[in-house]
Amino acid sequence: MTKTAIITGASGGLGSAVARRLANDGFAIAVNYSGKSGPAEKLVAELKAAGGQAVAVQADVANPAEVENLFKKTLATFGSVDVVVHSAGIMPLLPIAGGDVATFDKVIAVNLRGAFLVLGQAAQHIASGGRIIAFSSSVLARSFPTYGAYIASKAGVEGLVHVLANELRGRNITVNAVAPGPVPTELFLKGKTEAQINEFKKMPPLERLGRPEDVAGVVSFLAGPDGGWVNSQVVRANGGFA
Repeated sequence: MTKTAIITGASGGLGSAVARRLANDGFAIAVNYSGKSGPAEKLVAELKAAGGQAVAVQADVANPAEVENLFKKTLATFGSVDVVVHSAGIMPLLPIAGGDVATFDKVIAVNLRGAFLVLGQAAQHIASGGRIIAFSSSVLARSFPTYGAYIASKAGVEGLVHVLANELRGRNITVNAVAPGPVPTELFLKGKTEAQINEFKKMPPLERLGRPEDVAGVVSFLAGPDGGWVNSQVVRANGGFA
């Protein structure tokens, strides 16, 4: 039977690259999106045209009922959940001193509460031998100004990953995080000047920005047969950025 992967935020830059890679690896894909359905439906059509199986499922990851429905609809469509990749997230930048509390609360709601809800549903529904993969960020090690809310949320995600790996003892399920370095997605590019982007290019010893496919390859490894002995780890896919 074909294995199934749920990918949150799958209509985004990294999420869509992961969806394409895992579809190419033979997984049926539940393409989760939060806002407009167009990009998700376009991705589903692309995956189906390439011979894969896919369905688009709307869910706000910060909403418990919608996250529960994401898993129910995937199970009803494909019969199992074998891999969950939680890549949905937002990255508004704000200072800690005098920062907008409403924006901070939104970052925590989407990035940390969302991870808590998605990982919780994954733990309940994923099959034995399954893989749970959350997205953190390599920016944690750099502590850039204005990244406080985002870094706090992703530090929390890493904490959840380690705890859930222990909570799933005995079920043959791995729980890991992937922490990308700078990748020129819409999320990363928003609000940055060309000079700032060029500075980011220089930071890794490999002296380039990552590609979505670089990150998707790491997810593929963790989700595939060779990743089964990697558990409770944060894999920093960043070219040496940090």
